[in-house]
Amino acid sequence: MTLAPVTASPIDVGTLLAEVAGVGRGATVLFLGSVRRSDEDGPVRAIEYSSYEEMVGAELERILDEAARRWPGLGCAVQHRTGSVPLGEASIAVAAAAAHRGTAFEACRFVVDEAKRRLPVWKHEQLDDGTVRWREG
Repeated sequence: MTLAPVTASPIDVGTLLAEVAGVGRGATVLFLGSVRRSDEDGPVRAIEYSSYEEMVGAELERILDEAARRWPGLGCAVQHRTGSVPLGEASIAVAAAAAHRGTAFEACRFVVDEAKRRLPVWKHEQLDDGTVRWREG
């Protein structure tokens, strides 16, 4: 992957999609995990993501290697934000491209699930009233 796996800048979806494009890959799936507010989460206005960046990058590479071995011919890229990510902006993006949609969907879900499970990333929620709280996951 030539794209930096960890960034403090907003995720550039076009660059992510270009990373996975290929003439034999007719199906592309894009997942964006964005900062949200809900009844469960409360009045979140932003999330401050912190990480051990070198370890995140290495672990993302391992996850992508596992996906490539599991689904030959797959093009897959992932990027995770660090720093303050405001409400509505993406904190993680995964693009997967394959010959067929089933493979692209499966691979994308695998990468998202493994990233959520394995990455050393911590979330510090910033609420509308100025309070902050650490969040699991």
